[in-house]
Amino acid sequence: MEGSEEPGSAVRRPESAGELVAIQEALGRMRPEPWRPDAGAKLVAGCFVAFARGITGAGSEGDPGWAACVLLESGRPVRTSVVSGASGAPYQSGLLYLRAGPLLEAAIRGLRETPDLLLVNGTGLDHPRRAGLALHLGAVLGVPTVGVTHRPLCARGNWPADERGSKSALVLDDEKVGCWLRTRSGKRPLAVHAAWRTDADTAAAVVVAITHSEARTPEPLRLARQAARQARALDR
Repeated sequence: MEGSEEPGSAVRRPESAGELVAIQEALGRMRPEPWRPDAGAKLVAGCFVAFARGITGAGSEGDPGWAACVLLESGRPVRTSVVSGASGAPYQSGLLYLRAGPLLEAAIRGLRETPDLLLVNGTGLDHPRRAGLALHLGAVLGVPTVGVTHRPLCARGNWPADERGSKSALVLDDEKVGCWLRTRSGKRPLAVHAAWRTDADTAAAVVVAITHSEARTPEPLRLARQAARQARALDR
């Protein structure tokens, strides 16, 4: 995948929890140049990983996984990349990159184009070391990222008004690291995370803009989740 910038090429792949923690601490101290929507986001991608059904608890190293990345150009899906492989570790809070990062990275690199922005099913600054999966992937690939999850990891904040586009701050240690964002009235809000080169307000603006009014999940992530689960269903 072309277009990677520092420090991406210098971020090594962690082989242990200790190595990952050290990388996260280094990434969390960085303050790269911010990306803004007016810089253009013609190519927006979303990535998602699905693991084998029937896994209990935290799972294990080697669990089968299917990762998908879907690229949208001006809101229209133009490319899908799907890979399969083994998870690198069981699930551990704050260490998701070990389990899912390499699979997602492979799927993203499978695209022919470099996205202007990447949506990740993971956190960013909302993390004990300010470097969740979404931020880590963005740093590795040199692509601005936004995290989207169902709930925050460490941050706290009250839900917003029940109106599409309403948002409220998610705060960690007095820092605004994301937003609760209502993408559809009458539905639970999403936790939207500032990640690599994005802040909380930029992340929220991008997510609401790319989410269909009748949907709750932003379109690139919805399509990536669908592609990953379809690959899992077919690979029996």
